[in-house]
Amino acid sequence: MIDPTTLEQRRGTGRVSFAWYRLAVTMPDRIGDLDPTGATVALEVVLDDYAEIWVDGKLPTVLGQNGGNIVKGWGSPNRVILGRDVRPGQRFQIAIFGMNGPVSQSPQNFIWIKSATLDVHRGPAAVAARDPGGRVTRLSPALDEIVPREPRIEKLAEGFLFTEGPVWHPDGYLLFSDPNANVIYRWTPDGDLSVCRTKSGYRGIDIGAYGQPGSNGLTLDPLQGRLTINEHGNRRVTRLARNGVLTVLADRYEGKRLNSPNDLVYRSDGTLYFTDPPFGLPTFFGDPRKELAFSGVYAVTPDGRVKLVTRDLSGPNGLAFSPDEKYLYVDNWDVAHKVIMRYEVVPDGGLANGTVFLDLTRIAGEQAFDGLKVDQKGNVYAAGPGGLLVISPAGQQLGTIQFSEQPANFAWGDADRRTLYVTARTGLYRVFLNIPGAGTAAPRALAGK
Repeated sequence: MIDPTTLEQRRGTGRVSFAWYRLAVTMPDRIGDLDPTGATVALEVVLDDYAEIWVDGKLPTVLGQNGGNIVKGWGSPNRVILGRDVRPGQRFQIAIFGMNGPVSQSPQNFIWIKSATLDVHRGPAAVAARDPGGRVTRLSPALDEIVPREPRIEKLAEGFLFTEGPVWHPDGYLLFSDPNANVIYRWTPDGDLSVCRTKSGYRGIDIGAYGQPGSNGLTLDPLQGRLTINEHGNRRVTRLARNGVLTVLADRYEGKRLNSPNDLVYRSDGTLYFTDPPFGLPTFFGDPRKELAFSGVYAVTPDGRVKLVTRDLSGPNGLAFSPDEKYLYVDNWDVAHKVIMRYEVVPDGGLANGTVFLDLTRIAGEQAFDGLKVDQKGNVYAAGPGGLLVISPAGQQLGTIQFSEQPANFAWGDADRRTLYVTARTGLYRVFLNIPGAGTAAPRALAGK
């Protein structure tokens, strides 16, 4: 047992060596004048040279992670969240694994903890700012059930080239694409922004010819929570395992290469649906690389078959299931035909009896429909002309949520799935709503595997 007052003493033999520090933290009734009830508690450790931090027997890891629970760098601070919404008497068992370095050159120094501190934030941490351009246009009193009368619309991050394809991970962070930069980013509720994956959609030497070579839509499979990626430049849909193994789910239809898979959604049985317009190709519809004469919506069955389920639209883009999965909504990026379609889903996974759910072709401008989601009561949300449209299950537009930038896509997030995380041009935003999103998050224990 190590006396806590001696943590700064150097330990080890001077060669590559390891040490464990174990401690238990119990939240008191008060910390000075602060009542910790409902607070967020973070542990920050600076260990010479490298540290990994286990909390309650768990060491969560994700691809591309730098810091947090795992090694961050030479003598760098590791910061982990012990708990949110904590209560007095709550106990955290912490194990800190220390190692000296550099590993490939026999180190002459020892292992020692430079500092270990607990930070207690009463209420949400100040990592977001209200969006000055955020506002709500209400076209029907029914919108009050969905969007609070005094909505919180926040800007979380900025400075990207073009944000797209967000998905909330059940381990408590958001992944989203920047297809122009060929990168997938990770954002955490504590305000940490990091690169999760580079070359996310293309590795070709002619990348300079592409406007959006990177990944676009992202989602998690409902059975094992593996990240599934639409790769624009590579013209394929892939699934990424936690160990880095990449599996191609679809790259061709009837022997011809796909256009550039755009958005995607899983049915609860594991069938994957995705849209395939040519917007990831350098010159879109007239690109000489284009092999298919149409823009399709496809289904990839659990046994790996790729089926064309509709080719009705010129630019199929966002898609989402109704809560009971009896219908699939698909919208169209075409300024001459700004529609959202609704299809019946037949038992074999095909689509039938497509009808126009909403038509906004009359609205002038270069903005058509993009991302699409549905909440648990069947309301449809669409990135379209004027902002983020909220539409009743009957096809009536109830109102519009606006941000400082035009939304491209969005995802349900947080534990209660009442938050919409919105990718909008160069920024990342969120809005807090009253009704949770439809569907369920990927299983936490398997997410990312």
